Amino acid sequence: MTYPVTFEITHVCKQSGARTGILHTPHGDVETPMFMPVGTQATVKFISPEELYEMGAGVVLANTYHLWLRPGEEVLAKAGGVQKFMNYKGPMLTDSGGFQVFSLADSRKITEEGVTFKNNLNGDRLFLSPEKSIHIQNKIGADIMMSFDECIPYPATREYAEKSMLRTLRWAERGKAANERPDEQAIFGIVQGGDNEDLRHYCAEKLVEMDFAGYAVGGTSVGEDKETMYRMVRWSQEKLPLDKPRYLMGVGAVNDLLEAVSLNIDMCDCVLPTRIARHGTLMTSQGRITIKKAMYKEDFTPLDPACDCYTCRNYTKAYLNHLCRTNEGFGTRLMSIHNIRFLLHLMEEVRKAIKEDRYDDFKRETLARMKFDERGF
Repeated sequence: MTYPVTFEITHVCKQSGARTGILHTPHGDVETPMFMPVGTQATVKFISPEELYEMGAGVVLANTYHLWLRPGEEVLAKAGGVQKFMNYKGPMLTDSGGFQVFSLADSRKITEEGVTFKNNLNGDRLFLSPEKSIHIQNKIGADIMMSFDECIPYPATREYAEKSMLRTLRWAERGKAANERPDEQAIFGIVQGGDNEDLRHYCAEKLVEMDFAGYAVGGTSVGEDKETMYRMVRWSQEKLPLDKPRYLMGVGAVNDLLEAVSLNIDMCDCVLPTRIARHGTLMTSQGRITIKKAMYKEDFTPLDPACDCYTCRNYTKAYLNHLCRTNEGFGTRLMSIHNIRFLLHLMEEVRKAIKEDRYDDFKRETLARMKFDERGF
């Protein structure tokens, strides 16, 4: 089958085996590996779509669950799709609502048909099935839609992980059959299976048999340690085809991004850069900066001399310190711009290192220079 989203490998690093590629979408081509900013409510917090595009963002995410509640999928359909609604020129991806099955665990019930849970805004009873998730995403109109799955907690028993994974496979098949716009919107299947090598291998193999346009690794970054996380990613991708894109969901820390690339992951996303910016935490080429600290009150140097973002070109640490201490919205905006551009630039450097066959060296040197803690920020 020919999909509206295709993937082309452009180079494999001789040193590391990491790869660069091009993701071809109806809204343009994007180089991989890439970091995808998250625009939960059809907006990346404090950054305009025009700014995102200009700073080099490729694919931007939107959240199916939240857009379903507000403004509603019918509004987005009447607007001509999420890109026109928010005036973003590039490709977009919508999650399936499956993560809300995890995050709203206290108020949901899972059955074979789907998930019943409570509207976190007004308490209304909601029901989401694989078919309904895809139909909502069809109306939202993003280039890439995610299969409806269950993101299980960590740790989970093998019995629960297997039961959930098998149901996720059945949901994937139902969701793929429900796609009303297969010539315009692609679906990615999601590999689950918890911390179990055989379950992740089985899930990946069965998803490949269903022939999705791409594949995601799910069920990570849910409380497990780094070693466990990387193990689950490695197992998941071992059975995936080389010629399809691979997406690691919910990852945005520097060490996780660099390790993901080593594991042949092409796409990552996370709310991390804007979330930590709101608390005055900034990623820089020399490591983490907590801008509220008194040491920056009279520091009139740029935040990061190695960064080309609007914030670093125009403002000092002293000014950011002042804005952060006085809770000014402009400060949050400037810091969000920096953190997003920092990760986009990091991935540009990743692609350059792969093409020059020196990715292992780049990864080692970058982690040593940035001196982030074990969280990677």
